[in-house]
Amino acid sequence: NKVLLNNVSLNSGVLLLYNIHCNTLNIVDLDVPAFVDTWAITHSSPCSTTCGLGLRTQELCPLGAAKANGSSCWVRQVQCLDSWQCGLQTQTVAVGQHLELDCLEEVMEVMGYFAFMVSWRFARGIVTTDNSLFVRYDVPGLDRVVLDPVREEDAGTYRCDVQDTSYHRVKRMYKGVKVLSPHVLSLNFTKALVQWETPGGLWPNITLVTGKLYPSNTVQKIVLVSLATSTTLTVIIFLGLLIFSYWKKSRKRNLPSHDCLGNL
Repeated sequence: NKVLLNNVSLNSGVLLLYNIHCNTLNIVDLDVPAFVDTWAITHSSPCSTTCGLGLRTQELCPLGAAKANGSSCWVRQVQCLDSWQCGLQTQTVAVGQHLELDCLEEVMEVMGYFAFMVSWRFARGIVTTDNSLFVRYDVPGLDRVVLDPVREEDAGTYRCDVQDTSYHRVKRMYKGVKVLSPHVLSLNFTKALVQWETPGGLWPNITLVTGKLYPSNTVQKIVLVSLATSTTLTVIIFLGLLIFSYWKKSRKRNLPSHDCLGNL
């Protein structure tokens, strides 16, 4: 019995010491910001890109000892990734133009070219996101495809995959390229606008004549002939109407005589 009582007393003492120790730790945990140099994020901006690796701006302000020492808030930039799938983008170019398809873009260029691994694949002659139709495409510059000049066989979909140094995919982008022949349609709007505003630009086979088209004598002859023709036509029409009215009146006069003969 004495042994049991001693064990109970010992266990009670251990539990009491454990509770006191835990309470002490909780009190210390609550007081840590007052003695430790601590910073808290007070503002965080959205990611600079909707897809792929981007940058987010964060504002950090001091707490505890840092605040007591008079430290001010400061701003930093951190990497962010909302989605690695960028979907399909299409563009139309004409044969002979210069075209660059950029994969890393500005944010990744700021971070450095050697922090990523880029691979390209190409589906010729079709705009698609079906990965089974793509084949490996060798790009000397890795980060971008340069088509100079653009050819008709360059039409299709280019797929870009970006991985970080840990082989985690951070971006996938599809770029569909439609190539038009210069004989079909011209995409140079400025040149077309100048051509439209230039006299004879729309109809190059028509000669634009300025000044007098005919000599003055010819114009007078044309006017006289026109007047004579119109006068003659007027007289003919007037005579025709006069004859028609006379014939109609004479016909009315002859009708009563015929009726009288019939009665007799």
